[in-house]
Amino acid sequence: QVQLVESGGGEVQSGGSLSLSCRASGLSLDDYPIGWVRQAPGKNREGVSFINSRDGSTWYLDSVKGRFTISTHYASNTAYLQMNSLKPEDTGTYYCVTDRGLFLAPAQSLGARDPSNFDSWGRGTQITVSS
Repeated sequence: QVQLVESGGGEVQSGGSLSLSCRASGLSLDDYPIGWVRQAPGKNREGVSFINSRDGSTWYLDSVKGRFTISTHYASNTAYLQMNSLKPEDTGTYYCVTDRGLFLAPAQSLGARDPSNFDSWGRGTQITVSS
């Protein structure tokens, strides 16, 4: 059984930084890609960023490119999302996601996927960016 335990997040003013972490158990991040999707009130869910640690591929939503950085730590089987230059439109609930059907899948394939179509989810972390 896959478990994704998230930490981090919170509230920050526009231009500030926050980080998220997601510790995975039940699968190895060296074999499976992982990332985050977010949902703001009244808006559709959207993919934010994904990573495949094996081939080093990453994918970012256009609006976060240059501001967010995703990474993984092999020994702790943990993914990280560093978020800089945050904007009010980044506000939302961020969910760590992966899928047991995506063995060795490149990060780009997750970016093209329906952001609701993952079989493993963290509980979600609130990010609030005030103007």
